[in-house]
Amino acid sequence: MSEVVILGVGMIPFGRHPQKLLVEMAAEAARAALKDAAVEPGEVGAGFFSNGLAARLFSDHTIGQNVYWEVGINRIPIYNIENACTSASTAFCLACGQVAAGQVEVAMVVGAEKMYVPELGLIHSGQSELDTQLGLVAPAGFALRAKRHMAEFGTTEAQLAAVAVKNRRHAALNPNAQFRDPITPEDVLSAPMVVDPLTRLQCCPNADGAAAVVLASADFARWRRGASRGKVRPVDVRAAVYCTGSYANPQDLTHWETDERGCRLAYEAAGVGPEDLNVVECHDAFTISEILHYEALGLCPAGEGGRLAEAGETALGGRIPVNPSGGLLSRGHPPGATGAAQLCEIVAQLRGEAGPRQVPGARVGLAHCMGGDKAADSKSCTVVVLSV
Repeated sequence: MSEVVILGVGMIPFGRHPQKLLVEMAAEAARAALKDAAVEPGEVGAGFFSNGLAARLFSDHTIGQNVYWEVGINRIPIYNIENACTSASTAFCLACGQVAAGQVEVAMVVGAEKMYVPELGLIHSGQSELDTQLGLVAPAGFALRAKRHMAEFGTTEAQLAAVAVKNRRHAALNPNAQFRDPITPEDVLSAPMVVDPLTRLQCCPNADGAAAVVLASADFARWRRGASRGKVRPVDVRAAVYCTGSYANPQDLTHWETDERGCRLAYEAAGVGPEDLNVVECHDAFTISEILHYEALGLCPAGEGGRLAEAGETALGGRIPVNPSGGLLSRGHPPGATGAAQLCEIVAQLRGEAGPRQVPGARVGLAHCMGGDKAADSKSCTVVVLSV
């Protein structure tokens, strides 16, 4: 098994792109990643395209072939991946496997989503699930977790709001973020209620967007770095873990077993612990999500996630900055692109290219994503550890 590195990343700003087609957005991100990696289209040996909603909205299950053809890539295996919010990070794990096994020298992941579409309606965990039929759509499920965490550990509404305020402050420094205007705790708490205790500013928005990642073997990266006279800056993939839920009954609503297991496996594979992390991007679909992920990641003891946010320890300048991109809450959340966008941010941080939101001296970063819900458990969880 060979070592795997990220050679290049690219993304477009998240938000409303009414004039851009899904393929157009994806191709733009792919070209940016190829340029960043100094890789020619003909050097890519396998392509992965991730998307959560196109099959439902546009009746097209093979958009990946269209995207790669648009950037001059064909006659190679193209894989179309749908796995809810972890679509792109799942594709990344699969691409890592192909490169590590020596099947290809270079692989690319492109994730894209078109969400500002009238036919979309409400995102849910599947109309075939009894829980969904009874009303347990995503905001309701996360609200239940928030209420349980508040009851068991004393987490407050102000602590939930602190997550949204922090991530919006980070997003103000990110030109690719969807929402960049500052907000206050009062703004968050007085926003329209979605499901008690989660207000609108505590729920991630719809977004159009695309992001891409180019991976390669360490041998190819060394050769390309030499050929480019050091202009290419590879980032090492220390771990790329994907796991699914147990769906055991009953569930503990104050944590996801999938979450804790995925983080533990990633730390073991990477040979690091939470104390070694310099920067984290995690799946903050709702404010309570980020708090629960703090605890699963081992950034604080169980029940202390709300206090960690309130104390500013996860803000830029704090002990362990989380979601310097603005996260799903403010950068935006086009599900098929989110996992790749998280990797773009961690790569920028480790290269020292994050500008005003740069975490000084960042050497080890982690990208965490979750997707889907079944029996109060997560259907998918990915954890990727990167380093320089």
